[in-house]
Amino acid sequence: MSAAVMKAESADGTLIAYERRGAGPALVLVGGALCTSASDAPLAGLLAPHFSVFTYDRRGRGASGDTAPYAVRREIEDLAAVIGAAGGRAAVHGTSSGAALALRAAAAGLPITQLSLYEPPFDTEPAAGQGSTEYVDRMTALLAQGRRGDALAVFMAAVGMPEEAVAGLRPLPVWSDMEALAHTLAYDHEVMGDGLVPTSLLASVTARVMVVDGGASPVGMRDAARAVATALPRGRHHTLTGQTHEVAPHVLAPTLIRFFHA
Repeated sequence: MSAAVMKAESADGTLIAYERRGAGPALVLVGGALCTSASDAPLAGLLAPHFSVFTYDRRGRGASGDTAPYAVRREIEDLAAVIGAAGGRAAVHGTSSGAALALRAAAAGLPITQLSLYEPPFDTEPAAGQGSTEYVDRMTALLAQGRRGDALAVFMAAVGMPEEAVAGLRPLPVWSDMEALAHTLAYDHEVMGDGLVPTSLLASVTARVMVVDGGASPVGMRDAARAVATALPRGRHHTLTGQTHEVAPHVLAPTLIRFFHA
């Protein structure tokens, strides 16, 4: 289902492109790394019979603008602008680093009525921080040199993609699409903070929250989902059997519909 692209003005004047599908209570989808509004379109289409679903291009992506210097606060303001376009209050669903952004927005006091999260990619072990720092330093240096493709390859390796698989992607059109978004990987890192589950931040989130993971996802990812749910005052945890970090929209949608309608 296609939708007209509209734009909301963020607090710093940046125009944020968004699309609306369906009718009913407002629900905003927040995408993860290398995702645009189009990435969330399949899920939005499945949710549209139940909600007014808003998808948007996070700043620096797709049809949205960007304003230097980057700050997580500005991304929170972007989400606030989309919620404003949705009527001033909305439920929110975030995926991966988009889930981390949604959590920070809720903690900042945005008018989020309910919140669902799919596998926010936090770590539960402090020792993971060193590897994360090395990855970020390398990626940042490559981006500063304008080597977006190489920065993208570093990201792919960091999330577990084999070197030969990365090499196989490089000649394909999808690689160029991802290269165009590679600079926003640095934005996602800032959203993630030190990478550990931000327990003190989560304690300030008052909304009802569901944290979802995939039963076939890595143990560390699932441990983080449970830790986030435990740290939230009104958190609950749910597992989708057989799913991975690349969750199937037709599997996720019924769970979101039940949660947001409860």
